[in-house]
Amino acid sequence: MTGFTTTILHNDRQSLIEHGSLHKPIHTSVTYGYDDAQDLFDVFQNKKSGYRYGRQGNPTITALEDKLTKMENGVASLCFASGMAAIGALPLALLKAGDHVISSAFLFGNTSNLWQTTADLGISVSYVDATKVENIAAALTLAPATRMVFVETIANPRTQVADLEKIGELCQARGILFVVDNTMTSPYLFHPKAVGAALSINSLTKVISGHGDVLGGCITDTGVFDWRKFPNIADNIQKQPVELWGISQLRAKAVRDFGACLSPEAAHHIAIGAETMALRIERQCSNTVQLTDMLAAHPNVSAVYYPGLKNHPEHPIATKLFSAYGSIFSFELKKSNAPDSNCIAFLNRLKIAISATHLGDNRTLIIPVAQTIFFEMGAERRAAMGISESLIRVSVGIEEPADLLTDFEHALEFN
Repeated sequence: MTGFTTTILHNDRQSLIEHGSLHKPIHTSVTYGYDDAQDLFDVFQNKKSGYRYGRQGNPTITALEDKLTKMENGVASLCFASGMAAIGALPLALLKAGDHVISSAFLFGNTSNLWQTTADLGISVSYVDATKVENIAAALTLAPATRMVFVETIANPRTQVADLEKIGELCQARGILFVVDNTMTSPYLFHPKAVGAALSINSLTKVISGHGDVLGGCITDTGVFDWRKFPNIADNIQKQPVELWGISQLRAKAVRDFGACLSPEAAHHIAIGAETMALRIERQCSNTVQLTDMLAAHPNVSAVYYPGLKNHPEHPIATKLFSAYGSIFSFELKKSNAPDSNCIAFLNRLKIAISATHLGDNRTLIIPVAQTIFFEMGAERRAAMGISESLIRVSVGIEEPADLLTDFEHALEFN
């Protein structure tokens, strides 16, 4: 079974499930007992597989992690309570004071805030325009040593696309950990492994679960990085197989010690939602192409930012690497004497699209960026990220395309 959806649908049944169930059941037990004390010793000493305590693993979560590993064509995955918990695990588990990180300047707002907190703890962070590999190369340092390069596939909200292939080649040549946030593309549209990324991060809250009813995050080790080149691996972790050093240290420091673990109930919700992931993404991407084409030609719209449009600066990169362009875009209304009033009038005229934050939902969601999710960042930082005060972000859902087009066309009649 090599097909994407076929694998997700039938993966649980590749091992025995109680009573012939089609889904892995929700295991709510926090602790696990052993009849033979030697088995208990061996599990704690990593001599055999098994479960110790709910914070460190659970059969329901393991089943989801196995699905995600197959989605990403990786070697191992680790789930977290949210996407931000997964990203926060990187500095917590893999970096030390004195290390240096290069990050894309075009970031999800909370990720940007996290890197600023990381910098306050003694890990220096350089922000660069990751659409050009030359900017990454220029930011590399020997003292402090650059340990990690972090980018998103498609930036939220302005949709800049990182120079993924060339950044991967640079990191591989220098032995630097390359981490890609794959949330905006998903494992269905793109495998970061294909460009040499060591770790792929997904917010499971978004398109993978799809229904806006559960939080979750995941890190997948793609298997392309030689962890022997990474100096921050603890001695006890190095007793395990080399290919598992990264995930094992993340599990020990970020899940066991820090407690950022996913609940089994959430894992079950995500696993069920993932079954229809490919079907939803295909509809969302198709809807997005039609909607952005209409908006790009509309007289009341001044700009549309979507990698699927041929005038997007990184359209050639997105076309080469991604199997579709995703379901997130942003646009700007034509300027007037009162742009906020224009924006409010437009949003209030929408009947189907919902004024709300979130991405990858079955429903179309729309939100002005500067006044809401990027407000705390301040005007100067927003400008540096290319976010205008009139930018509106859209996460396109699975509604009938004609209904969405009619809704947006009606809402644009605000003059």
